Amino acid sequence: MPQRLQFLAAVTTLRVPSYVFSWAFVIGFFGAFSASFVAQAADYPVKPVTIVVGFSAGGSSDVLARIVAAKLAIGLGQPVVVENRAGVASIVGAAYVAKAKPDGYTLLMGASGPNVFNYALYAKLPYAQQEFAPISLLGTFPLLLLTHADNPAKSVQELVAQSKQNPDKSNYSASSSSFQLVTELFKTKTGASFAHIPYKGSNDAITALISGDVSMTLVDAGAASAGLQGGRVKALAVTSGERLKDLPNIPTLSEVGIDLKVSFWSGLLAPAGTPASVIKRLQEEIARVMELPDVKKRFSAMSVVPTSSTPEEFSKIIATEMSVWKQLAIDNNIKAN
Repeated sequence: MPQRLQFLAAVTTLRVPSYVFSWAFVIGFFGAFSASFVAQAADYPVKPVTIVVGFSAGGSSDVLARIVAAKLAIGLGQPVVVENRAGVASIVGAAYVAKAKPDGYTLLMGASGPNVFNYALYAKLPYAQQEFAPISLLGTFPLLLLTHADNPAKSVQELVAQSKQNPDKSNYSASSSSFQLVTELFKTKTGASFAHIPYKGSNDAITALISGDVSMTLVDAGAASAGLQGGRVKALAVTSGERLKDLPNIPTLSEVGIDLKVSFWSGLLAPAGTPASVIKRLQEEIARVMELPDVKKRFSAMSVVPTSSTPEEFSKIIATEMSVWKQLAIDNNIKAN
């Protein structure tokens, strides 16, 4: 038999231990899988991307998400769709994204509420912060303390006194845990007596105020703009450290003697495990979008400061705020209703 044929015959009759074959198969399989996954990440995106908003349509989070989505679509070369999955405290939307496939095609329009305050208020949630991969901040904004335009109270002090005199008729609307926690802290610092009434979005919270179903609400300025311009609600204070440029006549809470200063944020997050290359691509696109003049103008019109960040910076902000607000909730015995 020719030498080459003898060699081939020997190879075909050689017995390879089963464990050697098994491990070779496993290594080969996962090697091919990893290579395929990396290739998919490098090609990202190849189909539409969805941004899930945990609030009802028309609210500030929804509007901001749609502004960013339209610009992201241009840079990514794929449609970016906004999907509303409203639920009290944005829990439904956040839980949905936390359990989504980590491939960069399902993102969360994150906010202080679902990604910070919920952990301070709720003993148990259907998602955990480690199930998210922060991508970038989008903007920060203060809150306005509103009451009905016809309410005789002309100041925060008068509104507080009113609630103490009529505790059974005084309540407030809140569309998420963040608004609830800040309002509860406001009550603690002033002695006000307002019962909590939950709503699915800022627009719903303001509608309840306009219709007389609640006495007051703390909401973002963007959501309050229509009611303010129409003269249906009035703002008694703002939670920022300085007065707003667009609303210079509204005092800060600090100015009226209340030690409470806070701003919220909005940002994009992906399910944990999303490839680093995909996170990087999205972060770079967001940084580009947030520098666009028309985006800055539209954000500023809603009293939102447009910004961006690295995933690492965003992660630190979330971790720091979680620690601060959780301790505040404990110290003031504030819990979700």
